Amino acid sequence: MAYQTIKTFYANKNIFLTGGSGFVGVSYIEKVLRSMPDVGDIFILLRPRKGQGIQERLDTIKNNSVFDVIKASEGSDVLLNKIKPVCGDISEEKLGLSDNDFSILCDHVNIVVHCAATLDFETDLKTAITINLMGTKRIVELSKQMKHLQCLLHVSSAYVNSNKNYAMEKIYDAPANYNDIINYALTMDTDKLNSSAEKIMGDHINTYTFTKALAEHVVNDAKNDIRTCIVRPSMIVASWKEPVEGWTVSKNGPQGFIMGASKGVVRRLPVNQSLIYDYIPVDVVINTIIAGTWFSAQLPKSTPTVDGQTPIFHCTTSTCNPFRWKDISSILTTTLHKYPIRGAVWYPNIKFLPNLFMYWISSAIFHFIPAYILDFVTKISGGRPILVRLHKNVNRSLSKLAPFIFNEWKFDNARTLRLQEELSVDDQSVFYIDPTSLNWTPYFINLTLGVRKYLHKESDKTMKQALKKDFFLFIANGGVQLSIVIGIWYLSSFITGTPMLANFWAAFIPIIFGYFF
Repeated sequence: MAYQTIKTFYANKNIFLTGGSGFVGVSYIEKVLRSMPDVGDIFILLRPRKGQGIQERLDTIKNNSVFDVIKASEGSDVLLNKIKPVCGDISEEKLGLSDNDFSILCDHVNIVVHCAATLDFETDLKTAITINLMGTKRIVELSKQMKHLQCLLHVSSAYVNSNKNYAMEKIYDAPANYNDIINYALTMDTDKLNSSAEKIMGDHINTYTFTKALAEHVVNDAKNDIRTCIVRPSMIVASWKEPVEGWTVSKNGPQGFIMGASKGVVRRLPVNQSLIYDYIPVDVVINTIIAGTWFSAQLPKSTPTVDGQTPIFHCTTSTCNPFRWKDISSILTTTLHKYPIRGAVWYPNIKFLPNLFMYWISSAIFHFIPAYILDFVTKISGGRPILVRLHKNVNRSLSKLAPFIFNEWKFDNARTLRLQEELSVDDQSVFYIDPTSLNWTPYFINLTLGVRKYLHKESDKTMKQALKKDFFLFIANGGVQLSIVIGIWYLSSFITGTPMLANFWAAFIPIIFGYFF
């Protein structure tokens, strides 16, 4: 069938977006406004927070660095005024919408993009059900009442099938009956439900993958009533090309540990460098959401599905452009010193360890001892000590993240690559969704620069001072290392009562330990 171009399809369309304040949400808003200025209004679901109403939250969103490119162009106010806040909450009945807002959405919305979810892998089962599963069900129910709806796109996760080593772009059997699970959340005692989580989830890794898998079935069951589409990203990381190379406001995944490494506080990380880690840039995810909506909305009424299911698109790299840390580990520390930060507290040096046991040992030496020392200095200086607490939180989280760190998944994305081919030549350039040409080495250099600029808030003007500080920390780090070697050497000589030259072997103990750990 002959499709309209993406830009033509989106012209004058009104969009309802959940999760609009998150990493994916703000990226989606920016891309739609910048690339398709003829779009209608973008209604975003926002809930008030303590001391901040939805208008204040909208102002915060508009101040996000993602909009810097738009603000530098003419007509930016007109574009940003298309963002309309709607007061509500994904966890409440009828999304907590007022009767007036409910009517406006039902009368005017053409496209629904559901991004809202709890991404915390440590979330208890009750909370995950309420937000990820019941929230999706509420979105589907609202979408069915929209008079001019053309597509509901649900942002899921490739890891809904983390109980499979290889996953296709299809919906697998549900891990449970989602109506039963919702009923548990509504009727069971919260503590009893949460304590039964492992039994209820079966072979799913955590509450996130379990409830997101069930949410897909809620969307799929609506396929004959409304046009639906599901996009499954893997680990979403900084932008590849747009709005600028390396842009990010997310502290998850590689961005988080590079942020800590550049400050010199994260020095060891458990990583199997030979495994494939599936990372996908946020701009590719956004383009897939835009193109997936376009594709599904134009399916024939007689067959609004693909192979009898809601169209599924994997936004992944593991099968088309696999990434392994061993391919870039050698340039990572070099990059941290080429583009250091002025706010570093110690000389950056990141090392990957192949298992958690080695990491625990190394962390005790290279993380906690310096953390206790620096926190003590901070406390007596009148500051707020945070490093010990930070490393305790990291270590606690690692036990939850271990399955994702030391397992390898492959997600087939053949359908997504075919979708790229169905776009017009112009759309392929503007809404690129094929990551096969992504070169991981320059990408991670740009990601590191993005972490420096957008997470550490350090501009290029601070680079000269940062380089001077990095050199000073290099000297200090070398001095500390030399002191430790000499100290252990002297202590060995003192304990054994023999000359230091006779105990020269003791000097190699910290050197060997540092090499392996």
